[in-house]
Amino acid sequence: MGSESKHGSDKSDSGRGVSRRALLIGGGVAVVGGGVLAKDELERLWWKAPGITKERNEGELDHRDAEWTAASRANWRLADRPDDYRIDRVIIHVVQGSYPTALKVFKNPGHGAATHYVVRKDGHVAQMIRELDVAFHAGNRSYNERSIGIEHEGFVDKPAGFTTAMYASSARLTAGICARYDIPVDREHIIGHVEVPGTDHTDPGPHWDWNRYIALVAKAAPAARKEQAEAESAEAAAKSAS
Repeated sequence: MGSESKHGSDKSDSGRGVSRRALLIGGGVAVVGGGVLAKDELERLWWKAPGITKERNEGELDHRDAEWTAASRANWRLADRPDDYRIDRVIIHVVQGSYPTALKVFKNPGHGAATHYVVRKDGHVAQMIRELDVAFHAGNRSYNERSIGIEHEGFVDKPAGFTTAMYASSARLTAGICARYDIPVDREHIIGHVEVPGTDHTDPGPHWDWNRYIALVAKAAPAARKEQAEAESAEAAAKSAS
């Protein structure tokens, strides 16, 4: 969470202004707010308007080694990523507290923020929000829409809390995310909360070992890409068989 108790609510995102239903108008134009949208503008808005058409199963995981524990519905919003918003960032957070504290506040509808994942010191991972949905974690609407947020147990000023097990588990998680969305494994695309434009947070702080972390993600990347390719092949086979 960094220097404050919240990541920065994205509650203004709960309405996009123009819904997909409003865009379902034939003839290549739509009337919105008294104006007429041309076909190219209509197509742009269709892409930007979040949908909820993808199949959802309660407790379904995106990271197979995670445990599902749901964040409050007030702390994220439905989307159909990456179809409506491209995912091209992983954002690293530090709780400024314990793993149970992170789960507790992300389940609190009054908190206004939550990450997709929380990583414990022993490497255990909780998934709290589906990757296809937008978590309110970055304090920046655009970055919320384009990113996956990973919270880590600990404090920015206590490097001993960043354990070997935590680094390794988080790196495998990030490698999987990068494989799923074709995100480069580098510091431009894997960033700290402190690097989000407009933020006043400091996490993961000066003691987070970025060189070590990126190296671990890169090491885990080949296995993650293989797993993703196998998953896509199995999904394609299932579709052709149905």
